[in-house]
Amino acid sequence: MRLQSAWFFYMSNNYNGIVNVYKEKGFTSFDVVAKLRGIFGQKKIGHTGTLDPEAVGVLPICLGNGTKVVELLMDHDKEYVAELLLGIKTDTQDITGEIIKDYPKLDLLTEAKVRDAIMSFVGEQEQVPPMYSALKVNGQKLCDLARKGIEVERKARKIQIYEIAIERIGETESPVSGVSMKLPLIKMRVHCSKGTYIRTLCNDIGEKLGVGGTMYSLERTRVGIFGKEDALTLSEIQSLKDEGRLEQIVRPVDGLFPEYPKVKVTDEAISRLENGNILLEKELIPFENYVNPNNAASPQNAVNLQFCVRVYRPDCSFAGIYRKEDGDRYKPEKMFL
Repeated sequence: MRLQSAWFFYMSNNYNGIVNVYKEKGFTSFDVVAKLRGIFGQKKIGHTGTLDPEAVGVLPICLGNGTKVVELLMDHDKEYVAELLLGIKTDTQDITGEIIKDYPKLDLLTEAKVRDAIMSFVGEQEQVPPMYSALKVNGQKLCDLARKGIEVERKARKIQIYEIAIERIGETESPVSGVSMKLPLIKMRVHCSKGTYIRTLCNDIGEKLGVGGTMYSLERTRVGIFGKEDALTLSEIQSLKDEGRLEQIVRPVDGLFPEYPKVKVTDEAISRLENGNILLEKELIPFENYVNPNNAASPQNAVNLQFCVRVYRPDCSFAGIYRKEDGDRYKPEKMFL
């Protein structure tokens, strides 16, 4: 009877979309998912990229058919605010790890050298993923191997650092036991591509300067269109549930693709849309009130498409993303039925 009640509890709600969560320190990404399953009363929930327990920040959570865009969101560029501590090196490349080397002599380190070294990482880079990461090798997570003292070879991956803004260069007390000295602490904002490890960036900057470096703190401030300014903590989301206002924070899936023109299918094409079949251009009717991202009115008499469109049923409910092929044919890219 208890199992039946739990099943009914989960099935009684059906939210579809994305919630912009601000993950607080101490929670894992899986903790956030588990708590939201209870708040929203449904099982089908997924996160869009792991944040370490000590890291904080933006963690978009997908609900219902919104879980179909998890991979798309993980592909988006991201922005972080990180603190880089120079003068020590840890096994995890962040301050939670064991210090494996310290560099007490930093006499030749100048602010100009620090800035030059940091800015040299802007652009396309080859980055070797850290052992303490969720990447898998032969079915095993690297972090699990690292905790067993096992290190395996990792291939360098291409990443892109679009921009680094140095916000502050200061000092903080050394975390090395018995060492009473201050070490350089740099706060920087990093705009980067998917797959970028900020802890590894901090380590690599330290290596380039020859003084070691480790990530002191990390906040993710943006994932694609999701920013810190409108992200909600778990307690804030719980309060909204108590007030009966949860639906107000669930963003519809189609809002992730504002650059794609909105079109409706004709009545004659509904069945083929529902079955995920190819559609013809003559079966797609542009929304008359659609405004594209550059604020220019969308053409009302033709589908002006370079790559993708958002396709809706005649009743204006969202169905999926279609990509144009040669000629007048549109192939389903991702369906949300």
